[in-house]
Amino acid sequence: MKTLLAWCTGVAFGCLSALGASAGTLDQIKARGVLVVGTKADYQPFGFRDASGAIVGFEPDLAKDIAAALGVRLELVPVVSSTRLQLLAEGKIDLLIATMNDTPERRKLVDIIQPSYYASGVNTLAPRSLHLHVWQQLRGKPICTIDGAFYVQDIKQRYEPEILTFKSTVDMYDALTRQRCVSIVYDDTAIIGQLQNPDWREFEMPLLSIMVEPWGMAVKLGESRLEKTVSDQVKDWHRTGRIVALEEQWRIPHSGFAEEMHQKYTEAQ
Repeated sequence: MKTLLAWCTGVAFGCLSALGASAGTLDQIKARGVLVVGTKADYQPFGFRDASGAIVGFEPDLAKDIAAALGVRLELVPVVSSTRLQLLAEGKIDLLIATMNDTPERRKLVDIIQPSYYASGVNTLAPRSLHLHVWQQLRGKPICTIDGAFYVQDIKQRYEPEILTFKSTVDMYDALTRQRCVSIVYDDTAIIGQLQNPDWREFEMPLLSIMVEPWGMAVKLGESRLEKTVSDQVKDWHRTGRIVALEEQWRIPHSGFAEEMHQKYTEAQ
């Protein structure tokens, strides 16, 4: 009798294990009652820690919206650029919302949600006293940037500045404050975060961003149901102006991307 009971128990356990293994991520999220999202915790205002240590920001708020739509609790996991795709592939997070550009190479590793929810480009941080209005004003002037940045050669060819490169952002920002260069050319979303520091109140990001690239949320390859669920949510954000509203909430200058997507999905109704 004990042998039969053990056999039945083993079969039942095996069936449950097989069911768990075959269940999609969306089913697992609903079964456990928790959505696990990987997000930045060091990139103000898009994802950072507040005074209490909680992860807050533009992207955590988007994660909250998705969890609420699914009727589950949200768990945020801090990620960095070098490990975020690995954590997703290993199933340690269900969804990635972490300032990630949508590229062909990344599409081979994960499913990137369409449409894109945000975008970033290249811009400049300059003292207000410089009265910078157009990129052409940088011609012949010393600018600071990061060594090896993809946009260095393009900036050099387009606007012909004198380029000073640095290994770290700390050194780059220090060079600007010491007036070794007239401005910094860098990722616009990083500049936005810097400008939220009162120490930079005499500086601004006055130009239109160039070389704008879309950001994509990501799920594991093959998770089509979760992908569609999140895709529908992104479309709704654009339609309702949620992204634009979050820019205002987190003191992010309105992006052309957010405004264009809001108009596109409003007109599509």
